[in-house]
Amino acid sequence: MLAIMPSGFFEIVWFLIQEEYPLYLSGIRFTIVIAVVGTFLGLLVAFLLSVLRLGDRDPRDAKISIVLKRIGNIVGLSYVEFFRGTPMIVQAMIFYYGLAMLGLRLELMLAGIIVVTLNTAAYLSEVLRAGINSIDPGQMEAARSIGMTKGQGYIHVIFPQVVRNMVPAIGNELVINIKDTAVLSVIGVGELFYMGRSVAGTYYRYTESFVIVAFIYLIIVLITTRILNAVVARMNRNTTTNLPDNQLDTGATL
Repeated sequence: MLAIMPSGFFEIVWFLIQEEYPLYLSGIRFTIVIAVVGTFLGLLVAFLLSVLRLGDRDPRDAKISIVLKRIGNIVGLSYVEFFRGTPMIVQAMIFYYGLAMLGLRLELMLAGIIVVTLNTAAYLSEVLRAGINSIDPGQMEAARSIGMTKGQGYIHVIFPQVVRNMVPAIGNELVINIKDTAVLSVIGVGELFYMGRSVAGTYYRYTESFVIVAFIYLIIVLITTRILNAVVARMNRNTTTNLPDNQLDTGATL
């Protein structure tokens, strides 16, 4: 049995918070888990895509190697163009209901994570590719000259530098994913927007319920942004702190 609804906008907002906070908390949990895990996994997939897109040609490559690199480039480009050129809400519908038609019905949170991962990978792979291209090619040549394979050169020399420069872009993608998880409500994922709509439908108080949802999104985004800014500031401080130390050490030796 529903409690008696008070009158007045703010009284109703407070009433909904008191009565339905478990639903909002559940939505917050789904939203944060899907956004964080999807962004992290998307970054891992982006590494693979960026390698496919790069496909460095080497005059010493065998013909089969050249063909495989060309195929990899086409596959990587097609993936990026599809996921960047279509809305995530459409991708979610195709992915979830498409797999269901094939007899594979995924748990909703898992489906949400996969959709966010696939979408994030397309965007981060382009950032990663641009970052790799900005690294001096001489660094890869130096890595190869000390006996590393090209894969080892990427893992131990190139990727660590690129990821460090990518932290702001990764953080920005995480903030976007926190808000974009709302589109997953179309396949029934119980994230924050879905829970807000459920509360609104129960009490027929749409404005008040979605005002609560909007403030929760705002608080999550502000906290996330502050944390990311602190991480970037700390990384920059460590960098600027290390440089004079090295210079001082060098000067002392001289």
